[in-house]
Amino acid sequence: MAIYHLHVKVIGRKAGSSAVASAAYRSASRLRDERIDRVQDFSAKCGVVYSEVLLPESAPEAWGDRERLWNDVEAFEVRKDAQLAREVEFAIPREMSEAQGIELARDFAQAEFVDQGMIADLNVHWDIGEDGMPKPHAHVMLTMRSVHENGFGPKVRDWNRTEMVERWRKRWAEHVNERLAELDIDARIDHRSLEAQGIDLEPQSQIGAPAQRIEGEGVEAADRAELHREIARNNGARIIADPSVALGAITHQQSTFTRRDMAMFAHRHSDGIEQFNEVMGAMRGSPDLVELGQDRRGEDRFTTRDMIEAEQRLHRAAELMAEKELHEVSDRDREAELARAEQRGLVLSGEQANALAHVTDGRNLGIVVGYAGTGKSAMLGVAREAWEAAGYEVRGVALSGIAAENLESGSGISSRTIASMEHGWQNGRDMLTNRDVLVIDEAGMVGTRQMERVLSHAAEVGAKVVLVGDPQQLQSIEAGAAFRSIHDRHGGAEIGEVRRQSEDWQRDATRDLASGRTGAAIHAYDAHDMVHAAQTREQARGDLIDRWDRDRQASPDASRIILTHTNAEVRELNEAARDRKREAGDLDEDVRVTVERGERNFAAGDRVMFLQNERGLGVKNGTLGTIEQVSAQSMTVQTDDGRSIAFDLKDYNRIDHGYAATIHKAQGMTVERTHVLATPVMDAHGSYVALSRHRDGMDLHYGCDDFATQDKLINTLSRDRAKDMATDYDPAQDYAERRGITFRARVAQIMRRLVPENVHDRIEDIIDGLRQLSDGVPGADVAKQPEMAGKAAAERRAGEDPEEALRRARTRALVRHARAVDTIFAAQEQGGRASPEQVQELHDARKVFEDVRPYGSHDAEAAYKKNPELATEAATGRTARAIRALQLETEIRTNPQRSTDRFVERWQKLDHASQRQYQAGDMSGYRSTRAEMGNMAKSLERDPQMESILAGRKKDLGIGIESGRSLGQQLAVNHGIDLGIGRDLGL
Repeated sequence: MAIYHLHVKVIGRKAGSSAVASAAYRSASRLRDERIDRVQDFSAKCGVVYSEVLLPESAPEAWGDRERLWNDVEAFEVRKDAQLAREVEFAIPREMSEAQGIELARDFAQAEFVDQGMIADLNVHWDIGEDGMPKPHAHVMLTMRSVHENGFGPKVRDWNRTEMVERWRKRWAEHVNERLAELDIDARIDHRSLEAQGIDLEPQSQIGAPAQRIEGEGVEAADRAELHREIARNNGARIIADPSVALGAITHQQSTFTRRDMAMFAHRHSDGIEQFNEVMGAMRGSPDLVELGQDRRGEDRFTTRDMIEAEQRLHRAAELMAEKELHEVSDRDREAELARAEQRGLVLSGEQANALAHVTDGRNLGIVVGYAGTGKSAMLGVAREAWEAAGYEVRGVALSGIAAENLESGSGISSRTIASMEHGWQNGRDMLTNRDVLVIDEAGMVGTRQMERVLSHAAEVGAKVVLVGDPQQLQSIEAGAAFRSIHDRHGGAEIGEVRRQSEDWQRDATRDLASGRTGAAIHAYDAHDMVHAAQTREQARGDLIDRWDRDRQASPDASRIILTHTNAEVRELNEAARDRKREAGDLDEDVRVTVERGERNFAAGDRVMFLQNERGLGVKNGTLGTIEQVSAQSMTVQTDDGRSIAFDLKDYNRIDHGYAATIHKAQGMTVERTHVLATPVMDAHGSYVALSRHRDGMDLHYGCDDFATQDKLINTLSRDRAKDMATDYDPAQDYAERRGITFRARVAQIMRRLVPENVHDRIEDIIDGLRQLSDGVPGADVAKQPEMAGKAAAERRAGEDPEEALRRARTRALVRHARAVDTIFAAQEQGGRASPEQVQELHDARKVFEDVRPYGSHDAEAAYKKNPELATEAATGRTARAIRALQLETEIRTNPQRSTDRFVERWQKLDHASQRQYQAGDMSGYRSTRAEMGNMAKSLERDPQMESILAGRKKDLGIGIESGRSLGQQLAVNHGIDLGIGRDLGL
């Protein structure tokens, strides 16, 4: 998994270090140190895959030679305690290839150091650990003085400021996450502390240096290595004590994961093979781990109970909203708005009109799936007018700022980012009401947890939500595929008639891209001379710029954009396009400006892109425009929607050239013509977006060094990388049948494994009665539990009543599971740990229990944690009390309001009991009661739905003054509770 690490240190004589020796070691080279007349030879060192000295424009070219540079630094610094250089060391994500990692490190060094005036000696190391896993990282040695053509100037004190280090830390995270998103790699890093991220692990800020260090750094290296191991040991101990910490971190950006994902995480957060095995054992034995079965590649996949419960809350909220009809628009209002739209020249197609009827039909949940360019925003504009005429307030949100801007400009719906909306909710502002209609655009990019939070809040207050998107376009950054999953369950309106492209064959190509037939689309464009091969990518880039320039001069007023997949390519293309405009005399005089990404030349006539949302200016991350005026202090830009925006660069400098953009920046964009440079990291989702932005035409360029043939190009651009959900692996009949797996075939396969051979010839008859059987078993959806159904059906054929057979099977499973739990509780009470055999028996018992009663073991264990005596009773066959407690836990799990009432009732009871125990001097009982209250408070961190509902009952929980903390933390502070104490089945 990608990790965050960026460490800054000073290389100085006071610590006995040499700039020449340090540079030789980091570059694995042989350099002569003239100051001490000694050769520093580290050319035998392995793992250095890239070395380069990057110079700012003002530096002498001679300093491109590493030996000359650092000897001159040594000669210039005369103090015996002189600071010679600054080193920035950062980890490169393992998920990247070597070439991608080098490109990322070089781009970061150029933008953050060289463009600011420093000389950067960059060395990328691709070490391989003892476990065979790569440990890619980079060392950047930086000069500390200003540089001019004749040499060094004074030291730049601003480079020593703490704020500068914080900027580098933040910018590295932004660079990495942006590149990971461009590469469609499901990983992200965070420069914040893990505590700030809600992950109860200590950040491992050390990479783990090689054992051998250059002379003078041995003690420091040993200290760093020991610190690294200490942090790893501490984190490993935390995971062993509570493996849900690790599982929660793994599922931050992916709903499901493999054994390899767990092993990579365990390796990062453990010290030595013994602790690694313990961490892996704790994760595999965690009651939060759920095995889902195999994916299409045959790999076993897992998820967590928290992830499953988040998906359940998501679907429960969606179901509640789909069942309510509180936002109906009358036929008269709808027809009136359609008539007004026609008067303006907007005539909706049949599919658009059907979608309009769907979203205004009154139901609290609306779902619209539309291909790129089908006019979803135009339809929403008419819907907005109809909703407003009916007295509703309409709001719009999207994951990104530019998507929100596109929604607002296309439909007139006032829009913002989801993050901004949620931030307002956290501060009690802009809450939804039952008079609100919330439109979520580009809904396919919203992760499961974020979608669940929004829908749960909307369901609670009775607001209407309309989800609009296309599951085939760019995927969510966070875990899950919520939009696709909701559409699978509830259906919705679909708009397939493409209106963006001007010619029929191009509209057909867009439909091909949307339906996964990428090859057919590329062949169509090739037949119209819009696919262009070159010998190399560099040549393809040049051909693209040639064609872009001809198109620009032929149609100067038309809109156009250059698209590719990486920021490095975007920068190259921006510079090349700008050079062509300069050569043609289409730019005014250059002004050298320092912007957030470094020094740039801007001129009136330049295309620019805004890179950060700024409400005061009315711009979003991705807004495009053309410079009207520019000076060293200020800039005036006319945005593509016709607004003139003036700003001081000291107040806003997140701007860059805008001739080219990444594909991720382009979702939702429409232009007359696009020019696309294909790279090997593209897939079907990025291809769909890139090749469908245009109205009039598209040109696709590629190099044969990347794609030897057009077939290779098509194969790469057709790769399906759609995100999954934990529920995708549910053997539920409705999901299976949607994907062509028939109910009859699946059940027949399972039953042949379960029933005696002499019954095989009657399996078809058994299946025919299976659906009727499910209706006759209270509380059991047998059609969604084929294995349970097979057993019950076989017993019915043997003459036993199916309801009685199911009851007996559940009782047997309950007793076996209780025995396994009771055995582990007994081992824990004696101060030991469960044996591997006991852990395996618990896993087996859980599986059997889940087969006959989904979530049975989960609900039973929740009851046993509250009252361990129930497990002891059930283990001996006395199951009455355990069954009642299990049923209560089931009701609590499935009914949020009942769960909330139960929480308040239990909290008040424990609080009163603890007060009595304290007054009576029963300190043992008092501590036990407070520990249980601590467990309750901590549980709210994993259940945002309950926390949200409980927020209105703080008075019942003894909370008076609002502190700004989470509800669980407020409970702990107000009642003097130590969080994290209590009994668990962490094994």
